[in-house]
Amino acid sequence: MYPYIEIFDKKISCYGIMSTIGIFAAAVLACYLIKKEEKDYYNMIVVLLISSVGLLLFSHLLYGLTNIDILVRVVRHFDKVKGFSDFVSIFSYIFGGSVFYGGLIGFLLTAYICVKKKKLNKKKYFDIFAVIIPLFHFFGRIGCFLVGCCYGIESKIGFTYHRSLVESANHVHRFPIQLVEAGFNLILFFVLYKFYKKEKYKGKLIYIYLMSYAVARFIFEFFRGDDYRGFLFGLSTSQIISILIFVTVVIIHIFKRIKKKKRS
Repeated sequence: MYPYIEIFDKKISCYGIMSTIGIFAAAVLACYLIKKEEKDYYNMIVVLLISSVGLLLFSHLLYGLTNIDILVRVVRHFDKVKGFSDFVSIFSYIFGGSVFYGGLIGFLLTAYICVKKKKLNKKKYFDIFAVIIPLFHFFGRIGCFLVGCCYGIESKIGFTYHRSLVESANHVHRFPIQLVEAGFNLILFFVLYKFYKKEKYKGKLIYIYLMSYAVARFIFEFFRGDDYRGFLFGLSTSQIISILIFVTVVIIHIFKRIKKKKRS
């Protein structure tokens, strides 16, 4: 589609543009929602900024783990690495991409530590995070569609890329799974936002988001055509993570119910 736009002879990634719009929209909404509960949004900005570091680190780390076979080969034949520039090139190749699930896990873990450390209202903050994450993800997936990454399987329904930055996506009619996932995230955002405004499921919105997205992502993966992301037991890395997230949320919910019964 449109992997980049040119401004003053400089190429700017459309994914970067859409992600920036998503970050801005999510941050503004988070500050707006928390301003109604607190005197200002200073704490929210601090938590978001620190958590973004965890997001970046984990997203690249998980991408690197999908290239574990390459990493193992590099370690085994490290003596063949020619100089620092060669090492940087290899490192960039292995960890240069990003994985949404890695970023999500990194963001939530870092946010949890920040919120707990600053003794903020954990339920309120994570309810807000549940609302803004699918909003950000909506813009991110639009960016994926424009660039041509995270592309779909061969299909009669869809689009043909000719200028995708991912060469394997080009010259094949592909199912627009990025747009499907973007649409799902937008619907999920509106549903969670409505729950938040009506104060339904207070303190549980993050669990609703995680379970809903885990189920949807597990299904979406069957329509993904970029099979270089790693597979185990016939399932993609993201499908395995989806199962783990879903099971973890169910276990947490069970333990909370047991704990609540014991108190009563």
